[in-house]
Amino acid sequence: MKTFADVHIGDTLGPVHQFVSKDQCRKYANSAGLPAARFTDDEGARKEGLPGIILPGNMSLGLLSKLVTDWIGADGGARMIRLSTTYRVPVQPDHTLTFQGFITHATEAERTAEIDVWIENEEAERLVTGTATVQFDK
Repeated sequence: MKTFADVHIGDTLGPVHQFVSKDQCRKYANSAGLPAARFTDDEGARKEGLPGIILPGNMSLGLLSKLVTDWIGADGGARMIRLSTTYRVPVQPDHTLTFQGFITHATEAERTAEIDVWIENEEAERLVTGTATVQFDK
């Protein structure tokens, strides 16, 4: 069980490497009710000025959330109470993405940890950046 005492500024999350396919992107977009061409069709995305299909922002957010919740663990000793993101560059499928983070701040009185998180492409370009807050029971 992860506790607040286990948290140290500079501790890292990841890196986690995950290949995300166009098919996964299409399935996510369709199941989320996001049938826009930018998420399902390369030609349609190019007509919008994009390089091809891109991941919906919600999908990127979900993948970053998983990085944090996997680090927390399933034992119920902590929970993510906030995750904010900035989308810097469109995230394209059919690439191996890297998810990472590190603890930047800890507040003992509230038993919270602030974590900078991000998604990188193969060239180590940060596509999505964010900050998560985790609160610990103990």
